Amino acid sequence: MSQARDTSTRQQRSFPYELRSFPVRMVDGEVPGDIDHWMKAVSLGFYGNAPTPEIARRLVESQEVDGRVVTGAYLSDTEAPVGAWGVEYPVATYSYHRKTLNIGRGTLLPVHQITAVTVRPSHRRRGLLRAMMSSDLAQAKAAGLPIAALTASEATIYGRFGFGVATHECAIEVSVKGGIVFHNPAAAARGTVEVAEASTILQQHNEVFAQVHASRFGSIGRQDWYRLTASGQGNFESLDAVKNIRAALHYNAAGVVDGYVTYKPVTDPNRSAIEIVDLLAATEDAYLALWNFLGSLDLIDAITWAHAPEVDPLEWAMAAKRDYKRIQQEDLLWLRILDVPAALAARHYEGDGEITLHVGDPLGHASGVFRLMVDGGSATVTRLADTVEAELNLGVAELSSLYLGGVSAQTLLAAGRVQEYVPGPRRGWTRSCVPRTRPTASRTFSVPRSPSWSPP
Repeated sequence: MSQARDTSTRQQRSFPYELRSFPVRMVDGEVPGDIDHWMKAVSLGFYGNAPTPEIARRLVESQEVDGRVVTGAYLSDTEAPVGAWGVEYPVATYSYHRKTLNIGRGTLLPVHQITAVTVRPSHRRRGLLRAMMSSDLAQAKAAGLPIAALTASEATIYGRFGFGVATHECAIEVSVKGGIVFHNPAAAARGTVEVAEASTILQQHNEVFAQVHASRFGSIGRQDWYRLTASGQGNFESLDAVKNIRAALHYNAAGVVDGYVTYKPVTDPNRSAIEIVDLLAATEDAYLALWNFLGSLDLIDAITWAHAPEVDPLEWAMAAKRDYKRIQQEDLLWLRILDVPAALAARHYEGDGEITLHVGDPLGHASGVFRLMVDGGSATVTRLADTVEAELNLGVAELSSLYLGGVSAQTLLAAGRVQEYVPGPRRGWTRSCVPRTRPTASRTFSVPRSPSWSPP
């Protein structure tokens, strides 16, 4: 049945593998065999349970909504040893779907989102990841995608492919015994919060997320599967509904739902706590009001959340700031610019001026010398001859980290990752060419990271 789909061999190499890519979709109401084998290979890589036929069917239906395309690296011209997985199972996996990234002022930039990257341990250090990544990014650029994105399970893998950390997230614990006292109680009481069935989020998710995505700098498109995990209707290993999940909706002054939270109790004999499963808020009013609701829950000592934003308004809204504790911080979204002129011209700038950049790229997609000229906050980007002397020298990973303003050029300069050839007046403008407002890119504001399948 898999032969009925558009399957292609993308790259032949001198090692005994071939790369095959195919869209994720049902065929005659069934999960195709090669998709089933591919999903089992991913589960092996992420130490998850192999999906049951029912879960596999639901995954395929959901990923078809996203337009997911998967790649596998398969042994060719050889046979697997007796008793081992056969050659129908890929030894490496990779997939992508395409959404948009909010780069400020309501601009949604097309983005190539990479996920499900694995290499079987017995086939590592043979160039498989480089072959899949190089082929895929080349095709993404040829298709007109200016930027790629992922989340990384390991911090040292993707820098060599030109990806740079763009946003971070935090795990937090908020002490709420006796409720949350706000500096400005009125700011946390705007609109209305009402309890709802968790299953309601299945229908509310997409509409609320659309509001969030349009309004939040740093927001990136979510996979369809989030509707299920956010509402407790299933995950990548089970379709059993979470029985103790709860939900609340926020309504603005016009009665429109512009935010929600889902949460469940924490099993801890030493305290009474809840953990947030998902929280989406299109406005600051909705965000604080939902926290106000959570703080009003009876018999609760603490609230935990694994995906809070790096800069959180809640911390500064609370009168007792010390009751807000960061437990852990880690990188979240990694970006990789593919088309420098398209990416830099798409975003807004706080300062006017011009600067000449030399960008290095290990894969060649973004290499070159570029003049960035900004007038009225809008940019014109011109590619120059490679012999032109640049004022700033940096790699595409560094440029990608700068893109959303999660780090400043001055910090990268001090870290030795950027070289400035013309110090003085340019230095101040180099600082102003990066947005000073940090991206609110966390799961609060819609960065996708599936529980066990992504990098994002």
